[in-house]
Amino acid sequence: MRDFKQLTFWKRSHLLTLQVYSLTKSSFPKEEMYGLISQIRRSSSSIPTNIAEGCGRNSNAEFRRFLIISTGSSSELEYQFLLAKDLGYLSDAVFKELSAEVIEIRKMLYSYIQTL
Repeated sequence: MRDFKQLTFWKRSHLLTLQVYSLTKSSFPKEEMYGLISQIRRSSSSIPTNIAEGCGRNSNAEFRRFLIISTGSSSELEYQFLLAKDLGYLSDAVFKELSAEVIEIRKMLYSYIQTL
């Protein structure tokens, strides 16, 4: 059994999720609560959640499958950041920061997957 809390990409994805929750609480319009806010929160939390679940699996193949799901969630989140920027909910600077972080996490996931 692996300890997900020791994985750098889990730590960073957890911090990104905390940032997403804070940001969507403060800077998104309330009418997006059940729309884009909900989708962004689900996508962001899906990344560390699937990493954690994969760590609890018994084989590298199962762990790898959950990491691949996390990469898919990171791509989904990257698009949702773009949509939020285009809708005027994120500034260009915040969008660039968030996008860079989610891309870096995805690269870390891909690299780790190659080792399994």
